[in-house]
Amino acid sequence: MGIQDIIEGKKQWRAHVARVKALPPDYEIVYKEIQRYLFKVGPIDLADGSLLAGIVDFFEEGVAAGKGVLQLIGDDVAAFCDELIKDSRTYADAYQESLGGERGTAGK
Repeated sequence: MGIQDIIEGKKQWRAHVARVKALPPDYEIVYKEIQRYLFKVGPIDLADGSLLAGIVDFFEEGVAAGKGVLQLIGDDVAAFCDELIKDSRTYADAYQESLGGERGTAGK
């Protein structure tokens, strides 16, 4: 990864953050909670940026349709996030595999 890639990545991230800040306050709060949850759970493909950008697209469509954020995602932010990433490989899965365990068997 060269310096140009880093600069371009920062530009894209700043544009993404500007889109989030342009959302109504309730949407912005829920987006930040979703982002925090996803960063904690850690789907491996989160780094490509398409998931978070897709959420902003979804929220922008909801705003345009005049819907409240909870009408779009429901009352449980974590359940919404889990549904989004249910088929994604997470860092927790990779960690379990590195320990020799099978995917999704932690704590069983």
